Amino acid sequence: MSEDRDDAQPAGTARPPRPGATRTALAALSGLIAGFCALAVAELAAALVRPEAGPVTAVGGAVIDRTPPAVRDFAVRNFGTADKLALRLGILVLLALFAMAIGVLALRHRRLGSAAVLVFGLVGAVAAAGRPEGVPADALPSVVGAAVAVAVLYLLAGRLAPAPGAAPAAGERGEGADGGFDRRGFVVAATATAAVSAVAGLLGRRLTSSVQAGASASRHDLVLPAPRSAAPAVPAGAELRIRGLTPFITPDKDFYRVDTALVVPRVDAGAWRLRIHGRGVARPVTVGLHDLLRREIVERDITLACVSNEVGGPLVGNARWLGVRLADLLREAGVRPPSEGGPADQIVARSVDGMTIGTPVGTVMDGRDAMLAFGMNGEPLPFEHGFPVRMVVPGLYGYVSACKWIEDIELTTFTAYDAYWVRRGWAQQAPVKTESRIDTPRPSASPKAGVVPVAGVAWAQHRGISRVEVRVDGGKWHTARLAAAGTRDTWRQWVWEWPAASGRHTLEVRATDGTGATQTGIRTGTVPDGATGWHSVVVDVS
Repeated sequence: MSEDRDDAQPAGTARPPRPGATRTALAALSGLIAGFCALAVAELAAALVRPEAGPVTAVGGAVIDRTPPAVRDFAVRNFGTADKLALRLGILVLLALFAMAIGVLALRHRRLGSAAVLVFGLVGAVAAAGRPEGVPADALPSVVGAAVAVAVLYLLAGRLAPAPGAAPAAGERGEGADGGFDRRGFVVAATATAAVSAVAGLLGRRLTSSVQAGASASRHDLVLPAPRSAAPAVPAGAELRIRGLTPFITPDKDFYRVDTALVVPRVDAGAWRLRIHGRGVARPVTVGLHDLLRREIVERDITLACVSNEVGGPLVGNARWLGVRLADLLREAGVRPPSEGGPADQIVARSVDGMTIGTPVGTVMDGRDAMLAFGMNGEPLPFEHGFPVRMVVPGLYGYVSACKWIEDIELTTFTAYDAYWVRRGWAQQAPVKTESRIDTPRPSASPKAGVVPVAGVAWAQHRGISRVEVRVDGGKWHTARLAAAGTRDTWRQWVWEWPAASGRHTLEVRATDGTGATQTGIRTGTVPDGATGWHSVVVDVS
């Protein structure tokens, strides 16, 4: 049998020297160039299919889909809203290393190197088409990119093959000889390939930007109507105006973002549609944004919190939302809550990126301000926060209520369907727990002895906050002064004037909600339905 090697020699002929450092380095470079070309061509193809079908995005999405909750929480905790950038960079680094290894492999096994590229392309294709929102066409960019990479790698590896009968360069003998290959041909081919790849990548970005420009224009041109039911004015005393204290209203740029979208969906407002259907829906409904704008518009201040927020964490924010009541739309579709004999107890909201979020029907229809929101802090929703329309339900963690880029609402039951995060170990239902946080002084701060303001925020959406207490070094609890309350759906600022003495001290805070229940001091993690425990800060008073 013949060897599956492109450098196999006929019997009785001398075996060429093994590649030395120069050829090995150039082989790694050829693999890197082939990988770059594959990504550039794939991104160009994705611009013609849809941006989410690009291989990096597809593989990254598949990684997120299969990430255990503990690992996801670690990423959110350590990288915050940069977790997706960190994932993309990690994937690119791994791809670069993989491409370099394939390039070295192809130096002596060109067909095997080509096969490895095709396998990688198949992985990207399966990842793209297999995502929750995937369609068969999503596999095309990865397949096309892999095919081009095979051709490029085969070409460059051929330029590195020693010429027949070529002698080693002066001073080189046996193992590690690098003489005799087509140096000029390799440089020309590598340079041309890199240039063409760069052009393809730029063209792909230009096409993607062109597609996204329509969505950006639709957001820019959207004029928000005045609400028929305006939010109550923020009480004058709701802002304590203490340095280091989180503001009552969180600016859009500072509002936390936790989702699985590596590429933020950019949906044209004019083309957007929402379908309402399923069990107990007597009259299925399909509405566009302009249909919603003609309805009764409500405006409310509502605090949202992520279930991945650790005790004292930053994944919580308060904004002024503008939209329509979801319960009104459901009733017009003939939906009745379970308390009125309705057959469905779960709303499954679906996003354009395939995310599914399950929300209790009874909660949405119990009179609270559950909304389909299209405005945030006086402007159309930012794309990062769900433009053109998202769900906002006060009192529930985001993973069971706050569907961004929503396009479908199906009425079903909790026994019949598990939404995305439930299938990954999180609870089916997750009301927000009573929490409080110390914003100032910061951990390891060194305030001077004397009166030190200890201040922060507390939240228990749809129950409100009635009391906040602070203690020092495990001593007695001291009642903090509460800022004026917004509504029971918003957080509340608080402050305690601490007569601080010199030394190292531990500050702790706890809150009591509007029902009289006090926040537990038992520490638990975020899985399966939110963290518990008292936030503590250690400071050194000088």
